This record gives sequence, structure tokens and C-alpha cells, in this order.
Amino acid sequence: MHDVCRGDRDAQRELYGRFSGCAASVAMRYVADMDAMKDVMQDSFVKVFTRIRTFNYRGEGSLKAWIIRIVANESLNYLKQRVRYADLDTIPDEPDDGTEPPVNKVPPDKLMKMIAELPEGYRTVINLFVFEQKSHKEIASLLGIKENSSASQYLRAKKQLANKIKTYIQQHEESDI
Repeated sequence: MHDVCRGDRDAQRELYGRFSGCAASVAMRYVADMDAMKDVMQDSFVKVFTRIRTFNYRGEGSLKAWIIRIVANESLNYLKQRVRYADLDTIPDEPDDGTEPPVNKVPPDKLMKMIAELPEGYRTVINLFVFEQKSHKEIASLLGIKENSSASQYLRAKKQLANKIKTYIQQHEESDI
């Protein structure tokens, strides 16, 4: 850690190697475009290396959490600059059959792929609500949208994801016959 703070390139390379995988998976939850995700990663690690001296190291877990927070924030900054979040308060909701899809029947990598395929606004809100555990009020503040828009986008994302899960399960149950 001390070598990274001093700007040692080998130590920085080692730190990047150790945390770039989990950081990339966080960035990809928000930014589906691979080139844009790489830009977010680069910007994130530039911030990590320039701000590492101000970080209060309390172990590997605190460092990982700090890096992931930087990546999530950089991903959100990227999206705020490029994505226009529609105000969906006036769009009528699709009917909901009220049943939750059996998520446990879908492998985690397939589920993450399904989330990555959601429209950008939906994907961003579902990531912030589910993975970052932000309230709709916090999401609205982060994205510069209304609280109701956050809730609407979350519900629509959840419905689209449920449909993808149901389709996946049906296809795999048919292939098992």
C-alpha cells in the first residue's frame, strides 16, 4: 500500500490487477458499452491512484469498498452526462400478474447478462436500488430525476427482467424434455 501511495508503477499495476475484475463487473452493471466501460475504468483508476494518499486504509476490504465506490460514482457520472432519463410518471403501468419469477433457477452470470440488456435508465435504477441499496429518493437525487420516476423505472425494469427470466426458464425446461 505504501508503494502505491509513493507512485510506484509496479505496485499500482499489482493493485489494478487485484481489483480490476470486481471493479469492471461493477462498471458493466451500469455501462453496457464495452468501450465506454473501459473509459469509466480508466477514469476510476486514475482517481484511485491520485487520491490513494487521502484514503484511510483499514484492511483489504475497506480498500476494495473504496475502489468500488469510485467505480460506481464514475459510472453514474458517465451516465448522467450521456443518458436522458425519461419522466415516466405519465405512462400507464403494464398489468402485473403479481408473481415473482424463480430467480434461483437462473445462473448468476445469465442474470447479470439479462440486467445488462435492460434499457440504460432501467438498468441504472435497478442497480442502484438492488445492488447499492439506495432509496428512490437517493436515486432521484443522484440522477437528477423525480422520486416517482425512479420508482417507475424500477418497476418497469423489474417487469422486463421478470419476462426475461420466465422466457429463459421456459426455454431451458423445453430443452430438458
